[in-house]
Amino acid sequence: MTPLPSRYRQRCAAGFVLLLSIAGLASADDSSTAADASTPLAEAATAPAPQTVDGEPVWFAGDGRLRTEAGQAVALLVAAPEHGLSAEDYDAAGLQRAVAHAEAVGPLNAPAQAALDAALTAAMLHYLHDLHFGRIDPALLHEDFAQTVQPDFDLRLLLHEAVARHRLPAVAAALAPQVPAYGRLRVALAEYRQLAASSSAWQLPLPALPGAGRNQPGKLVPGQTWSGVDRLAERLRALGDLDATATVAPLFYIEPLVGAMRRFQARHGLPADGVLGKASIAALGVTPSSRVHQIELTLERARWTPLLQAQRMIVINIPEFVLRAYEVGDGGVDVREEMRVIVGKALDTRTPLFDEAMRYIEFSPYWNVPPSIAKAELVPKLRRQPGEWAREGYEFVLADGSVQTALDKAGLDAVLRGGARIRQRPGERNALGDIKFVFPNRDNIYLHHTPSVGLFARERRDFSHGCIRVERPLALAEFVLKNMPEWTEARISEAMTAGKSATLKLDEPIPVLIAYGTALVKQGRIHFFDDIYGHDRLLDEALRQRPRRSADAPPASGADTP
Repeated sequence: MTPLPSRYRQRCAAGFVLLLSIAGLASADDSSTAADASTPLAEAATAPAPQTVDGEPVWFAGDGRLRTEAGQAVALLVAAPEHGLSAEDYDAAGLQRAVAHAEAVGPLNAPAQAALDAALTAAMLHYLHDLHFGRIDPALLHEDFAQTVQPDFDLRLLLHEAVARHRLPAVAAALAPQVPAYGRLRVALAEYRQLAASSSAWQLPLPALPGAGRNQPGKLVPGQTWSGVDRLAERLRALGDLDATATVAPLFYIEPLVGAMRRFQARHGLPADGVLGKASIAALGVTPSSRVHQIELTLERARWTPLLQAQRMIVINIPEFVLRAYEVGDGGVDVREEMRVIVGKALDTRTPLFDEAMRYIEFSPYWNVPPSIAKAELVPKLRRQPGEWAREGYEFVLADGSVQTALDKAGLDAVLRGGARIRQRPGERNALGDIKFVFPNRDNIYLHHTPSVGLFARERRDFSHGCIRVERPLALAEFVLKNMPEWTEARISEAMTAGKSATLKLDEPIPVLIAYGTALVKQGRIHFFDDIYGHDRLLDEALRQRPRRSADAPPASGADTP
């Protein structure tokens, strides 16, 4: 193995020390003094690990025999699928045979020892890189996330330290995402792999529903008879939605099968009404092996999605149509608020994925109509229905900043030329509702309320032009302003209904993450959501098409892109 360049040895940064702390290579006190070069940890991090650099082997002891860590490394590579990774990417089977052979025959000669040492090191660096940073650069998928952990530590040095200090499994575990959701998904992955291997419930298709015909999918409602009742019960038992000991009446779609179907629908983002239609039949037809792959894609995305950036954080999961506000404390991660959201239309106005800091709130906001919406939708509508102008409270803002409240042809023509814009005054009909949460970004996306609250009752909620409408804005405002105690619930409500626009800068910016996960464990059960924007499909294609890293060109550090 080649010596570490000095620029890597000098990079004793907080991220590296934090990982050492998580892996048990350092104490919590050490992690708070990462920049102090006088600490023993800092000295260890900036110096070569003993017997692991300057050409010395990593995996062999001085007598030429394999270290215990070689077997641990192979076990990690073989178990890569437990993280949704592919053991074949790291030649796990070949290295397992090679290590077993080396252990059986005793000390290897120098060339054989060097070859095995280099191959196992390359595979482990590849694996640790993929485990921590992921296999895909999210920018290739147009996901504008900041890097989860800046590459300010060196994977090669971290591997050396782990082997020298006999902490390899702990270091590998520390490199995986340290959020509870990731661990719960791994459990679900193992369960669905077992289900895919053992269940025969998907071998035969479900029969046509009652009333099905040409271009008619049919529908099954509680109380009807259906020849597919037994096959439906078999699938719902396999999935855990129907109790294994429950008795199901032949042919009749009644309880307890109806209740089991409602539970299935709730776990798959469908109306939990117990009625089987086209969407429910499609979800029932997805095989466990397909769900395994869906979970694998979600785990991959979790590796480069910047979760838990601060003590308080807001996360919107697009396919779930849900916002959660988190707080991190000594007892772990707590969900302080959870609410439904409406996101951008899948067809043409998708909400982009990124993370930015919320910096201020606008009470009783104006809605500055985006030029694209004004030109394509609003101006033509106002020419057809000029009464909309006064009813909706619109006004022109001219190039010189002056405001014109009267509707006329010249004003509309100026909007089309880009010489004026339209805005909507604060009020009950304002498209942004009574509050706007702003986290400046290049796409001009923000959170806001809406007068169209009826849409929150829908299961699928992609109706916006890209911005995100929140179901309970007062609750969200209370969370955001928690550290500004002078902003009581009453004061917030008063500002929201004042009818006069006012901007409040936050004392502490709060990270906002717009994320995308189609699999999530909630209350101990796995939930699946439709890939409404096709991001899972694009990720799958990128993983299949990515170039494979050769064994003689392992990543030197976390900064390398797979």
